[in-house]
Amino acid sequence: MKNIFSILFIAIGLSLSAQIGIKTESPKSTLDVNGDTNLRGKIAVLDVTENKLSEGTDTQVLVSQGEGYPPIWKTLRIPEYEPNKFYLIFNNSFSDETGVSFTSADESTITSRSTTFTKNNTYTNFAKFKKIPGLTQTINVYSTISKAYFQFETVAQATFSAAGSTDSSIDYACGIFVDDRLINLRQGNLKASSASNPFLTHNQIGLVENLAKGSHTVTVSCSRLDSYNVANGTVLGIGKAVASNIDSFISQSSLKVDVYEVPQVFNTITN
Repeated sequence: MKNIFSILFIAIGLSLSAQIGIKTESPKSTLDVNGDTNLRGKIAVLDVTENKLSEGTDTQVLVSQGEGYPPIWKTLRIPEYEPNKFYLIFNNSFSDETGVSFTSADESTITSRSTTFTKNNTYTNFAKFKKIPGLTQTINVYSTISKAYFQFETVAQATFSAAGSTDSSIDYACGIFVDDRLINLRQGNLKASSASNPFLTHNQIGLVENLAKGSHTVTVSCSRLDSYNVANGTVLGIGKAVASNIDSFISQSSLKVDVYEVPQVFNTITN
């Protein structure tokens, strides 16, 4: 009989009060429990899609949908990683159709390439290098153990007339920089040929290991180094069409970035 009266009193209390507090005199919701809660039965929430109560399934968790909306059941997925193995964490490709161009006045004033073209040298030491606009990008690294690969491809073109009796050519260089520090550089030479306005494809791959955790800025920058038996007014374009025999689509630059890491931070996923 006592149990019946207790249930009745609780029911009456719930019907008369909008908020019930257990171990609190100032409840902040319909039921406010100030202490540990031991649930021995089922938890059900409203599934607004089906308009019915849902108890979820094994391994699912409740996820808030924000104020004013009931929580929903979500499946929690944790990626499975084997220890001490590299995994591809970041992968993206970028392109640029603007490119850069150089006249003879833009030739680099670097006096010693062997001294300047060294790994980790800062960008400020690369006189008259020009950054390819669309290839300046931000990447993120989440582990202290990583390998970042960069694959750069572009087209170099010069406004040479058809070759005569002299050997006409232009030296150029392109560097891949991370946080304005050199991680890879390749030099090239574009020669005049039997056709006017020759062009060639330039490729290079760079690698940097164990970048600090956090955000990093990747840039690609090129320069005109030296000219040999070149007529005044000859223009060099890198990633840029400087004559009408190619267009911006053909001459465009691309940069592919792959970051492999030994995972140390596991971001869980819900669906």
